[in-house]
Amino acid sequence: MVTIRLARGGAKKRPFYNIVVADERCPRDGRFIERVGYYNPMASGPEQKLQIDLERVEHWAARGAKLSERVSRLVRQYRKAQGGAQAA
Repeated sequence: MVTIRLARGGAKKRPFYNIVVADERCPRDGRFIERVGYYNPMASGPEQKLQIDLERVEHWAARGAKLSERVSRLVRQYRKAQGGAQAA
């Protein structure tokens, strides 16, 4: 089964996560099919904390990919932020 999940990167005590589409049998930081965004929990100042290609996430979800709990929460957060920015 295909999942959309986080793959950890960055240095010790400085996490950076790629949001990837991967086979669930592959290791967390291993091989993946496509990178659809990133999450930087340590972002400060002008750095962007979250970036997601919603079109590609919807594409994979329509084909049966499951979103992990954290990724589904991040997608909801990103949609809310984008909706507020577009309305302004």
